[in-house]
Amino acid sequence: MNTDDTTPGWGDRLNTALLRMLPQHLLSRGMYHLARSETGWLKDLLIRYVVTRYDVDMQEALVEDPYAYPSFNAFFTRALKPGVRPLTQEGMASPVDGKVSQAGRIRHDRLIQAKGHEYSLYALLAGDGFMASQFESGTFATIYLAPRDYHRIHMPLDGTLREMVFVPGDLFSVSETTAELVPGLFARNERVILLFDTDRGPMALVLVGAIFVGSMETVWHGEVRSPDDGIARWTYEGDGAPHFSRGEEIARFNMGSTVIVLNTQHAVDPVNGLVGRRVRMGEKIAD
Repeated sequence: MNTDDTTPGWGDRLNTALLRMLPQHLLSRGMYHLARSETGWLKDLLIRYVVTRYDVDMQEALVEDPYAYPSFNAFFTRALKPGVRPLTQEGMASPVDGKVSQAGRIRHDRLIQAKGHEYSLYALLAGDGFMASQFESGTFATIYLAPRDYHRIHMPLDGTLREMVFVPGDLFSVSETTAELVPGLFARNERVILLFDTDRGPMALVLVGAIFVGSMETVWHGEVRSPDDGIARWTYEGDGAPHFSRGEEIARFNMGSTVIVLNTQHAVDPVNGLVGRRVRMGEKIAD
């Protein structure tokens, strides 16, 4: 876990260099199986490390005893007690717990990744020109989930799902320091793009995978993968299109990562002082 000082040090540079050389997907597949092991001593060892290392607040959890979970992944994707994440009654809600690493206006096709680093909206959306054109000159918010955070993803606005896209890619860490070291990080990593219709126009949530993120899953589809290791698309129309209310759970990370929220021009106005803040799911992040 990085401190608030996100200036990359030699350790960060070394770790990033190692990730370039290591078999990222093989390591993540290993973590996928390890996290689902129900061997008592093993899952308890993993849970104990995370609870202690990252000071996880188990009093918020629906099941407070961390060792009552059947696997490390069940602990990591734990549900919260009702009412511990009050939902804003106006504006757009944060879809997750996490730290807002960047937010603001999309400058035509360019988003800020980190100080002094930009990347392409077109690349982030897997080269889909029509989808990208809807968000040009709009707004974005990038929220990083640390290991201590709640790892379920909820709707920022009422919306109807229109498309889901799985994009294969690298599995670099998505920490703030790595974002300063890997150009186009969020457009290079594996990700799931969710496109919704809302009363404020199209909205996209981009769920970015990372090293040791075993998988991403949605409430309507389950684990999202490609049948042939390429880009995969699912479209939803008519009565078959899932509709969700603001604050409703839609997905979860099996291990931590990053969510990028995209809105069209003039749809929302991010609240002041958002960048660098820790936010909680349900908290207002835009008017």
